[in-house]
Amino acid sequence: MLATTNTLVIGGIEAQPVTVEVDLQAALPTFDIVGLASAAIKEARERVRSAIKNSGYRFPNGKIVVNLAPADMKKEGSHFDLAIAIGILIASEQIESVRNLPHFFAGELSLDGSLRSVPGILPMALELQKSNPDCLFIVPEQNNREAGLVTELCSLTANSLQEVSLYLQGQQELSPADNLPFSSLYSEFDMPDFAEVRGQETAKRALQVAAAGLHNILFIGPPGGGKTMLARRVSGILPEMSRDEVLETTRIYSVAGLLNPERPLIAQRPFRAPHKNASSASIIGGGRMARPGEISLAQNGVLFLDEFPEFSRDVLEALRQPLEDKVVTVARAQATHTYPAHFSLIASMNPCPCGFYGSDVECSCTPIQIQRYLSRISGPLMDRMDLQVEVPRVKFEHLQTKSSGETSASIRQKVTAAREIQKIRFVRSKTTLNSQMKPAEVQKYCQLTEESSQMLKTAFEKFSMSARSYDRILKVARTIADLEGSETIQFPHLAEALQYRSLDRKYWQA
Repeated sequence: MLATTNTLVIGGIEAQPVTVEVDLQAALPTFDIVGLASAAIKEARERVRSAIKNSGYRFPNGKIVVNLAPADMKKEGSHFDLAIAIGILIASEQIESVRNLPHFFAGELSLDGSLRSVPGILPMALELQKSNPDCLFIVPEQNNREAGLVTELCSLTANSLQEVSLYLQGQQELSPADNLPFSSLYSEFDMPDFAEVRGQETAKRALQVAAAGLHNILFIGPPGGGKTMLARRVSGILPEMSRDEVLETTRIYSVAGLLNPERPLIAQRPFRAPHKNASSASIIGGGRMARPGEISLAQNGVLFLDEFPEFSRDVLEALRQPLEDKVVTVARAQATHTYPAHFSLIASMNPCPCGFYGSDVECSCTPIQIQRYLSRISGPLMDRMDLQVEVPRVKFEHLQTKSSGETSASIRQKVTAAREIQKIRFVRSKTTLNSQMKPAEVQKYCQLTEESSQMLKTAFEKFSMSARSYDRILKVARTIADLEGSETIQFPHLAEALQYRSLDRKYWQA
């Protein structure tokens, strides 16, 4: 007898429907799964066999062929277990579904027949919401709240294979997924405050500009100046995420299997800080199963790379394309996936191996050592750093002061107001922030006065700037103008933006 059930497969961060066809024939007992199934899916044979027996059903004694259609698409994951087991029970006529609406199944089976949580439930639910909104989506109880994030789709939860089979026969009902409001899934975030940072007013201002337009920023200075302390306070000045941003970021974490079942929501803008020894695959994405990397996990947030030159050359050069295109394409022999990579890069580094070149402490490095150290950051990569800020050693009088600087809450209000201006400006465009502006948008929204244009021309020719530097200076100037509530870019706005492009001339072209 032939039976069909439905599930989905994850490709990148997108899901596609898959039909599970189960054919049972009277022949020598075999169990084959075809349709470009991965090793994890082929191992489902033993899990499904034990789960069916331990759920009180009979495993059919015959030839079983399971086809995963479309057969030309590579399939990964253990969530196919439930759809395969239900198909076998229907094909062997042990159960008969009396439910009229189409059903989609996702869940890993334990040997005792219970269901285990699986990654990727949110992108599956989002795909069903678009392509088949009238269907019913059955997921493990542990994925309850994740499935419930898509309120437009009817999702049901179950604890075991037996519960699902009894439901299909009309003998019991399954509980609907919790469609809890977003506010109930938000956690309280205890974030460090900018008021705790003494001195470093220039660096604080630069971070405010970077947060307002989601620009990339490089800190360079001696050890102990507060570069890491500053970077770790950025989360406190970033605006709250919109519902679309929350779902977009949460979908990536769902595919990566990093969601908390109790609070399956990435409601705070991500702050990712990988170690300097991290591999290219872990930062950019990839591996045998092409998982999203740190740059995608930082979507709509911040990627912080401390000790920037200490990262491998492969990692640093691989950052160039995502920083420009805001997406990263991971190509493998089996499949090619594109992940979003819209983040702000905050990098920090010392000016030399000992860390004291250019400071008030004597440097012990030779000129060759300094040159070799700085040359680890290539010119094209430096060109993509919108703001380059020197973070000097903190003076004693700043450490002794009792007055606090501006708080994170106050800075956050300014950043949020600037982003609202950008939201209105780009309401008819796919662009949302100044850092994303295309050349035509730069030309339209970043017009300069004659005085400002002459200053930019002088700087461009004197310091041999590239066309990319020209665009990025204008984007930063536009963000500074937005922070000041100005409709046009004024001379001081452009002057400040040019100030943030001076470090490559001090260190790299010295």
